[in-house]
Amino acid sequence: MPKNSKVVKRELDDEVIESVKDLLSNEDSSEDAFKKSELMVDDQEEKDADVEEGSDVEDERPAWNSKLQYILAQVGFSVGLGNVWRFPYLCQKNGGGAYLVPYLILLLIIGIPLFFLELAVGQRIRRGSIGVWNYISPKLGGIGFASCVVCFFVALYYNVIIGWSLFYFSQSFQHPLPWDQCPLVKNTSHTFVEPECEKSSATTYYWYREALNISSSLSESGGLNWKMTVCLLAAWVMVCLAMIKGIQSSGKIMYFSSLFPYVVLLCFLIRGLLLDGSVDGIRHMFTPKLEIMLEPKVWREAATQVFFALGLGFGGVIAFSSYNKRDNNCHFDAVLVSFINFFTSVLATLVVFAVLGFKANIINEKCVIQNSEKILKLLKIGNLSQDMIPHHINFSSITAEDYNLVYDIIQKVKEEEFDSLGLKSCQIEDELNKAVQGTGLAFIAFTEAMTHFPASPFWSVMFFLMLVNLGLGSMFGTIEGIITPIVDTFKIRKEILTVICCLVAFFIGLIFVQRSGNYFVTMFDDYSATLPLLIVVILENIAVTRIYGVDKFMEDLKDMLGFSPSQYYYYMWKYVSPLVLLCLLVASVVQMGLSPPGYSAWIEDTATEEFHSYPTWGMIVCISLMVLAILPVPIVFVVRRCNLIDDSSGSLASVSYKRGRIIKEPVNLEGDNTSLIHGKSPSEVPSPNFGKNIYRKQTGSPTLDTAPNGRYGIGYLMADMPDMPESDL
Repeated sequence: MPKNSKVVKRELDDEVIESVKDLLSNEDSSEDAFKKSELMVDDQEEKDADVEEGSDVEDERPAWNSKLQYILAQVGFSVGLGNVWRFPYLCQKNGGGAYLVPYLILLLIIGIPLFFLELAVGQRIRRGSIGVWNYISPKLGGIGFASCVVCFFVALYYNVIIGWSLFYFSQSFQHPLPWDQCPLVKNTSHTFVEPECEKSSATTYYWYREALNISSSLSESGGLNWKMTVCLLAAWVMVCLAMIKGIQSSGKIMYFSSLFPYVVLLCFLIRGLLLDGSVDGIRHMFTPKLEIMLEPKVWREAATQVFFALGLGFGGVIAFSSYNKRDNNCHFDAVLVSFINFFTSVLATLVVFAVLGFKANIINEKCVIQNSEKILKLLKIGNLSQDMIPHHINFSSITAEDYNLVYDIIQKVKEEEFDSLGLKSCQIEDELNKAVQGTGLAFIAFTEAMTHFPASPFWSVMFFLMLVNLGLGSMFGTIEGIITPIVDTFKIRKEILTVICCLVAFFIGLIFVQRSGNYFVTMFDDYSATLPLLIVVILENIAVTRIYGVDKFMEDLKDMLGFSPSQYYYYMWKYVSPLVLLCLLVASVVQMGLSPPGYSAWIEDTATEEFHSYPTWGMIVCISLMVLAILPVPIVFVVRRCNLIDDSSGSLASVSYKRGRIIKEPVNLEGDNTSLIHGKSPSEVPSPNFGKNIYRKQTGSPTLDTAPNGRYGIGYLMADMPDMPESDL
C-alpha cells in the first residue's frame, strides 16, 4: 500500500490480518468494520477529483508541472520532421493551395475526433496504451502491445535521422560550408574535379558520398560508417538522458525543443522573404490547381498526412495525457494541438518555398547566362541571324524575361532545326516543379540554397539544430509510448527500462548506419508503420464506440469535462471516422499492391538514382515488419478468448467507489475475463480491474453493470456486499 498523506494510519496496536473482505463479512456493524479497515480516504469533495480507477497508485504517478508543459509536449510529439519535409511536398504535388481544402476537411473528420478520443481515454484511465485497452476490453489488449511494437520500429530509424542532422550540425561550424563546392582530386600530373560530384552537384555528392558513403544496393552492406555510428550513439544518449526520469526530465526539455523550431522558422521566413525569387516560390506554392483536388489520390495522401501528423495510434498521445488530472479540458487540448500542427505545416511550407524560390532564381540566372553565351556563339558562326534579336536586347546584362523573348523568337523561326541548337527554356516554374521531399529536401535542396545565404554557416547551424529539436520532440513521445505502458503494466523501474530500451535500440539501429543503411531507413519508413497503425486506430475506435459504448463514453466525458461534448463527435466516432479509416486502409493496401516494392539506389558511376526492386530476403523483411507490428492483436485475443493463461493462480485488487472513498480488497476473479493483471498481490497491482461481475447499483437491483460510470463511480457497490447506509461509505 503506497504511503499517502490522505491515508489514516492504523490505530490498532495488534497486527490486523483480516482483509477488507473478511471485515465486511463479519457480523459487526458496517460502521465498526470501516473504522478498522485498511483504507480510509479523506472525503473532502475538492480532493475527490483524483480518486477513481487506480487511486491506490494515483499519488505515485508523475504529473505535469503545468498545463503549458503538457501542451508543449503534445505539440513537440505531433510536430515533427514530416511537417517540414513532407507537407510542403504534398502541398506542391497535389494542387498547391487547393490541397489545404481536403487536408482541413479530413482534419475535422478523422484528425481532431480521433486525437480527442486518444487524449480522453488516456486521461480517463490514467494508464499507458496497454493498460487503457486492457481496461476497455481485455480481448483487445493487444492493441497496446501493437502500438509499442510500432513505436519501437519507428524509433529505430527516426533516431538515425536525428543522427544525420547532428552530423550536418557538427559540420556547419566552418566557412565556406563543406558542401559548398565540389572537392578537387589531385594526381601526379594534374588536378581535376571529383567526377561523381561533377556529374551531380556539390550538395548531392556530399550527402551520398561524404555523409552516408552509400553503397550501390541493399545487398551490399559495405560495413559500418563510423561517423554516422558516433552520431547515432550521441542521438540515443541524448534521448536516454532526457527520458530517464520520465516527464520530470523530458518535460523541462520541452520548453526548448518545442519552442526553438518556431523561432528558427520565423527567422528563416523573414530572411527568405528578403531574398530574390522568394515571392515567386510562395506564389507557385499557393496557386490553386482545382482540377487536381478532385483526384482520389489527393484525398488519400491528405488523409495519410493528417493521420501521421498527429501521431495517432503510436501510444505517445495516450501516455502524455495519462499524466493529466481527470478534470483537464482535453477537448480544448485536442483542438488546440491539431490546429497548431496545421499552422506549423503551413508556416514550414512558406519557409521551404521562399527558400526554394530563391534557389530556383539563382539556378534560373545561371541557365540564362549559359544559354545566352550559346546564342552569342551561334550568332558568330552564322547559325543565327542578328536580325532575329530585338534591338533592345543586351546579352551582357540580359534578364530572364528578355532571354525568354529571344528563346521564343528563335523557336518560331528555326522550328525545324531548333532541337539541334541545344538551347534550354529557362523558366523558374520548371525548377520549382521539381518536387523534393524527405532527406532530398533537407540534406540536398535546402542545404544548397543555404550556401547562397550571406553568413551561410549561421543559417546552417540554425537549420540543423531545428531538425534535431523537431526530431527529439517526436522521439520523446515515441519512447514514452513504449516506456509508460510497460512500466504501468509490469511495474519495472522507469530508469532501468529506459536505459535498456535505448541500448537495445542503438545496437539494432547499427543496421541503419551501414553504407547501405539509407535503404533500410526507406524500407522501415514504408512498411513498419503505415498499415499497422491504421489497423490499430480502427481497433481503438471499435473498442471505444462498440465495446465500451459510445453513449457511456460520452457520459464519462461529461463527467470529466464538466460539459457535454458536441454530438458532432458522437457521429464522427460512431459512423464517419471508422468508415473513412476503412477506406484509407483499403486504399493504402491497393496502393501498396500497385506500387512495385523497391528503393532508389545511388549509382556512383553515373551519379544518379536508379530504382531497384527488393531482393527476396528484403521482401521477407518488409512483410515481417508489418506482421510483427500487428501480431500482438490476434495473439492477445486468442489467449483471452480461449483462457490459455490460468487466472486462478493469484488474486487481484478489486475496487469499489462511493463519494470519493475507495475500498481495496483481494478477491479471486477466476471467472472474470476482463481482469487486466493476473497473479499479482494487491500491493503489486498496477491498476484496478473492473470485472463485469463485481458491480451493481446501490438500489440492490441484481442487474450487473460493466464498470462504474461518472467521475467518481457514485452509486456502485460490490456485488457481493450487503446494502449499506450512504454515510458508511
